[in-house]
Amino acid sequence: MTNGHPPWIEKVGHGWKLIIWAQPGAKKTECVGVHGDCLKVRVQAPAVDNKANSALTLFIAKTLGLKSHQVVIDSGNFGRKKNLILHTQEEPDWTLLSGGQ
Repeated sequence: MTNGHPPWIEKVGHGWKLIIWAQPGAKKTECVGVHGDCLKVRVQAPAVDNKANSALTLFIAKTLGLKSHQVVIDSGNFGRKKNLILHTQEEPDWTLLSGGQ
């Protein structure tokens, strides 16, 4: 844990960085725990035409009570390991990511 946060959460500039391990093509979209230093998220959408990435950012935004434009993929568009930036000054309630703590 860094500053009381798991290794997949980091305060950056004017927001937060989440390190995600995405598993596209799952039965349903959900957080399922930790994979190494990442929060593992299963995504129902397939990894085709950016569908899984869009579903992932929408899921994280909705789960944390953010607007969809506040969650963007900073790196990892074409891989399973992704860095998401959450554009919010307030710290989200990380317990809402049920598999994450």
